[in-house]
Amino acid sequence: MKAKKRKKSKGNIVLIGFMGVGKGRTARMLAEQTGKFAVDCDDLIESFANSKVKQIFSESGEPHFRKLERKIANWLEKQVRDTIVSTGGGFYNVPHIRKIGMVVYLHSDFDEILKAIQNHPNAKKKIRKRPLLQDLNAARALFEERLPLYRKVADIEVKVSGKSIEKIANTICKKAGLK
Repeated sequence: MKAKKRKKSKGNIVLIGFMGVGKGRTARMLAEQTGKFAVDCDDLIESFANSKVKQIFSESGEPHFRKLERKIANWLEKQVRDTIVSTGGGFYNVPHIRKIGMVVYLHSDFDEILKAIQNHPNAKKKIRKRPLLQDLNAARALFEERLPLYRKVADIEVKVSGKSIEKIANTICKKAGLK
């Protein structure tokens, strides 16, 4: 998929995709390759709320978390330039996401994502910190529900299964015209 033509660019790259697909690692590699800054939306939310994502979900619920995502999205749109933005799995749904920057959907099959998380050295911690991954059947259904929605908002789609982070970042740079 080629990058869709965009009007005024802020130089931001917004990485979307299902939880555990590697958005954070990819953002850090893109930052290294391009010299841009990298920010993580979940980290921004935790800093703003002075609370961990899991705690926000358990104490205030998902609707409150989504409200915080929208607040962060508004800030990103108004204040952030030339930055790689790693998002949470549901961030694709914030209004005006394309006004933040070029949206890149990192795609992998659900089973590949799950396998990568389970094979990670910190697997237990990675699974624990993802509230929506506690029920695998519900997570799989959520993945299927979101798939066409990710594709709808994406300017670029990059298949990540079986690829190194360096290769994924190189592909994004090429498709986004960064190299």
